[in-house]
Amino acid sequence: MNQRKKSDKNGSEKSDLPPVLVRMITPCSSWPIKDEFLDVIYWTRQILAVLFGIIWGIIPIQGIIGIALYCLLNIVIFYSYSTNFQHVDDEEFGGIWELLKEGFMTAFACFLVTWIVVYSYLHFDG
Repeated sequence: MNQRKKSDKNGSEKSDLPPVLVRMITPCSSWPIKDEFLDVIYWTRQILAVLFGIIWGIIPIQGIIGIALYCLLNIVIFYSYSTNFQHVDDEEFGGIWELLKEGFMTAFACFLVTWIVVYSYLHFDG
């Protein structure tokens, strides 16, 4: 079986994961390159948008309720992640608004396309 950690010369364990992914899942990580944290926010938001689109299409959620629920969950998840899990100082990134809007519109577009396609495929005869 493949091991996730390897030992280096000094006997300390070293992870096979890239450093950015390790910092992403480690609480209170240090982000010396600020763009890496913004990239984590961006790509995680894209993945969650597709997952939410699939879930909304399967359930089926319709209309403004689905859009409002997506926006609310998106904001709560990423605000909690950046402030409670990573404990980043939002002023280093230009304020909390900059963190919350990082990749939001592209993720919203991915969410809508996924939601519409899944919903239409599962709930319309044609």
